[in-house]
Formats: sequence, structure tokens, C-alpha cells
Amino acid sequence: MSKKIMSVDDSASMREFVSTVLLAAGYEATTAIDGEDAFKALMAAQVDLIITDLNMPKLDGIGLIKRLRASSNYKYVPIIILTTASEEKMKQEGRAAGATGWIVKPFKPDQLLSTVRRILG
Repeated sequence: MSKKIMSVDDSASMREFVSTVLLAAGYEATTAIDGEDAFKALMAAQVDLIITDLNMPKLDGIGLIKRLRASSNYKYVPIIILTTASEEKMKQEGRAAGATGWIVKPFKPDQLLSTVRRILG
């Protein structure tokens, strides 16, 4: 059975790009338009990995991670932040919230897949 991954991004083109890369590599892919949308969907269904943007309306990536880490279903599920932000302070904030990894946009599909494979095993 393939691993299920949710991509959370307010950019439709980025959601589509990440999903296309994941589907081509044999993963199941689902999407959400922002942190609030993702949180609602994740409370209704379990996934194996979450890839989230940092800056989004309604609920940003850090807020989403904090909410998910407070849920017993998502306390240990890996979460990758995929963002244009590369400042060390932001990375530290992501780690403190419970992020597993950080990928800076723009990125190559191979970079995304190697990170996903490393995390999912």
C-alpha cells in the first residue's frame, strides 16, 4: 500500500506541482488550500506525511504544526515545511513547533522526493 501525503499550500500551482511529483513517484497525494482546511481534513482522515507551506491565510504552517502536534493522531507524523523562507530564525521556529524537515522553494522534484523517501523510509 502506498504512503498517503498531504500537501498544504495556498498556491494552486504549487499544490498541483507537489501532487504531480508525489503521484509520479507512487505516493497517494491529497491537498489542502491552507492550514485551517488541512486541519479539518486531517482530523477526518490519517496521512503518513504532511508537506506544508509556511505563509498561508487563516492558519499558517507553524500554527498548523502546533495544532497537529497537540493531537494524538499527529503527534509523531512527519511534517515538512516547504517555503521560500530560509532564515535560520524561521527554521528554529519550525523545529520548535515540531517540523521534521525544511525545503526551500524553488526546489527540484528530486530534492522533494529524496527528502520524502528519507523521512518515510
